[in-house]
Amino acid sequence: MRPTAIALALLLGSALPCQAAEPPAGRLLASQCFQCHGTNGISVSGIEGLAGESENEIIEEMREMRGETANDIMTAQAHGFTDAEVRLIAQYLATLPKGSSAGGSDHEGD
Repeated sequence: MRPTAIALALLLGSALPCQAAEPPAGRLLASQCFQCHGTNGISVSGIEGLAGESENEIIEEMREMRGETANDIMTAQAHGFTDAEVRLIAQYLATLPKGSSAGGSDHEGD
């Protein structure tokens, strides 16, 4: 093969559209949680980490918060998501590796 033909083949091959991998469905929604609960759900503050927590437990806690009338950030957050969005967030957080939550609770004993 001539060098010109090789260069042309490389150019045409690189012009093919690349399909980017889809991020996990709940990742973007869960990014709202990371502002307080730590990057990727691993807390470094006094707020509990969410990474690796049970999907059902996260869903149940969000449902409980929706029933509250407290004027705090978590009650507002719980009211801001649909049931489907809460499920996506919980599914995503449950897949993350559980990290040590410095200063935060790991839900055990709560």
